Amino acid sequence: MMSYEEKLESKGYKLSTQANKRIFEAGVRTGNLIFVSGNAAKVEGVLKYKGIVGDTVSLEEAQDAAKIAFVNCLATVRNMIGSLDSMIRIVNIKGYVASTSNFTDQPKVMDEVSALAIEVFGEVGKHSRVSLGASSLPEGTPVEVEIIVEV
Repeated sequence: MMSYEEKLESKGYKLSTQANKRIFEAGVRTGNLIFVSGNAAKVEGVLKYKGIVGDTVSLEEAQDAAKIAFVNCLATVRNMIGSLDSMIRIVNIKGYVASTSNFTDQPKVMDEVSALAIEVFGEVGKHSRVSLGASSLPEGTPVEVEIIVEV
């Protein structure tokens, strides 16, 4: 049986091993929950997309950005506990989408993340979720994702 990390890799996603370089923690564990800080769509430390969804970033690009940001959240979990296979459940996913005032498809951006979570993790990937619009996000990322997982 493939590990969760192998399943992600089979879909083209590789978990980063980069260390947190922020003033705050990449993730905080309290009891059996890990709260992962917001992640952008960075690949090897570089933003894959920059801009505003509905203006310079398409829905499809935003969906890809959201999946990359989600995988970066999962990398934090793996780096904290050693293996994604130790996860009991993805409890919550929050997605922030830098979008124009008339863009209302934030849920469609995050639907791709939800689908990936369930496809890779099955029952463990079933989660609650919120999708929010924002006028801008750090460094110009079009999407930021944070998660809470039970371990």
